[in-house]
Amino acid sequence: MTATDRSLELINAAAQAAADKLAHDIIAYDVSDVLSITDAFLLASAPSDRQVKAIVDEIEERLNKDLGAKPVRREGDREARWVLLDYVDIVVHVQHSEERVFYALERLWKDCPEIDLPEEAKATRGKAASHAKATEGAEDGDLR
Repeated sequence: MTATDRSLELINAAAQAAADKLAHDIIAYDVSDVLSITDAFLLASAPSDRQVKAIVDEIEERLNKDLGAKPVRREGDREARWVLLDYVDIVVHVQHSEERVFYALERLWKDCPEIDLPEEAKATRGKAASHAKATEGAEDGDLR
């Protein structure tokens, strides 16, 4: 079984919304063969809690406005370190970059097929590492 057309439509819209809010390392997996509760996962990250929240808000607004989809569950809002949006057909995980590295959800789903995403979303790959290097260099410069 593969993800439904509706699931792919939701994933692509969510990925584009995340990219528009400068999310890092956006990737999606078709998990329909291994999970019966959803078709696909979208993973995205950001370097700050504030940006995590902005990305989540944009995804939720875009999916509601453009596709009439509302999450049945939203978790993790208080700390905004890892926010989960459950749309039943898809589940969106937006994580702070530190949580993304620590929990490494990609490792869990690496055997599932990757879903092709819009170019803007694909272009975010490696942004977290680039951001970390730039931030590290700026911090080093501050100490000198």
